[in-house]
Amino acid sequence: MSVPSTPSEVAGLLLSDDMIFTSRVTGTARDLGLTIKPARSVDILEQLAAQQTPRCIIVDLGNSGLKLGELMAFLHTTCSPVPRVVAYGSHVDAESLRLAREAGCDPVLPRSKFVEELPRALRGWAS
Repeated sequence: MSVPSTPSEVAGLLLSDDMIFTSRVTGTARDLGLTIKPARSVDILEQLAAQQTPRCIIVDLGNSGLKLGELMAFLHTTCSPVPRVVAYGSHVDAESLRLAREAGCDPVLPRSKFVEELPRALRGWAS
């Protein structure tokens, strides 16, 4: 798959209820010529994914109401092809990071590493 040619083509979705961090991710995407649509809740994310299969989904593991296993099952039954799921979370919450890896997220990063890699990695994640 190629990277979207215009910012209006959605490259990915972002599940995060952190407005400042959402702005950072979507702004970085915009600077790269990509469109990442934000979703503050799992319900909204699922609605967006059902409308148009994204190339990637970025998940904040600290998002309230997140049941990652249920989200992954939804994506596998609803999206074709199944989008790449990138997850990030607190470095002190090793259990959530481990569970995200087991659920099939790749990569799974502590928030600081996610921020560091975002400008270089986002285009690859969305292709």
